[in-house]
Amino acid sequence: MSLQKHRKAIDKLDAEIVRLLNDRTRHVLEIGAIKLRSGQEIYAPHREKAVFDRLLKLNRGPITNDSLQSIYREIMSSALALEKPMTIAYLGPEATYSHQAALKRFGNSLVYGGQKTIAEVFGEVSKGRADYGVVPVENSTEGAVTPTLDLLVDSDLKIVAQIVLRIQHCLISHAADRTTIRRLYVHPQTLAQCRLWLQRYLPDVEIIETASNARSTELAAEDKTSAAIAGLLAAEKYHVPVLEHDIQDNSANATRFLVLGRTCPPASGSDRTSLLFSINDKAGALHSSLAPFRRFKINMTKIESRPSKRKAWEYFFFVDCDGHTDDPKVTQAILELGRHCSFVKVLGSYPNAA
Repeated sequence: MSLQKHRKAIDKLDAEIVRLLNDRTRHVLEIGAIKLRSGQEIYAPHREKAVFDRLLKLNRGPITNDSLQSIYREIMSSALALEKPMTIAYLGPEATYSHQAALKRFGNSLVYGGQKTIAEVFGEVSKGRADYGVVPVENSTEGAVTPTLDLLVDSDLKIVAQIVLRIQHCLISHAADRTTIRRLYVHPQTLAQCRLWLQRYLPDVEIIETASNARSTELAAEDKTSAAIAGLLAAEKYHVPVLEHDIQDNSANATRFLVLGRTCPPASGSDRTSLLFSINDKAGALHSSLAPFRRFKINMTKIESRPSKRKAWEYFFFVDCDGHTDDPKVTQAILELGRHCSFVKVLGSYPNAA
């Protein structure tokens, strides 16, 4: 085929794609109207996972699975925005990794509101000013984000989805090269994740800690002898060039974020349940508490302890396990857990997908 014939074929296909996308959106809007009449949540993580799983099985290339998923993320985002105006709160400001995680989950068509603290994200969703909230909960290098864990103890919100975001730190500056950098603006956690790289390549720069990666980039943008460590989203927003890519010490560095809402989604077939409990102060209490998970052959993927802040030397244990609370085995295990504990709270069941 000639170049002109290829272009005519593309034009014909584009017309058909536009028609089909509008047909698809009309069905989505009808489903949204049914959900609103019955009081259901518009956003359905379990259905979203099923759609993605089905699409990836259908894909024969040459489009990659990641690209196909990105395309459909925006199709779904557009449909969500048409079904109902929706606001997503996240730990801000704009262009932080939390913002990037929120965009990865919900796409570009919704309204986003950056908050100064994790507590404010919880508050926006609890008060109904936001439909969902996105907060970090753990980093593969630095471990748990303790404010999120502490706030989950008393909050009525549920974990409805998770986002796993690969963290790719960049050295961002208007400097011609590394040798002219005199000051480095960096968030403390970002600093911890890039310490070895900095010791090797920028051992003598003045390090100034900031409240966020976005703020670091904003400050670095003002001076050609300054630099920041942040992500590509921040570099794009503040129009600061990237001097070095992927400077994190751990190439597998990733952060897990939680999506907070009011109602847990139904089981998707591949789910995770998060819960917390406290135990009685006696020998073997923790061993007895965990026994039901082994008895029902439920895989625990995480256990984390935190001081309860209610009583000296009392701890909460945060647990993630495979399965959904609608699964009989998980239900029974949680019931038995309650017999050994002074306090048990299910934080949410949600699709076990990034």
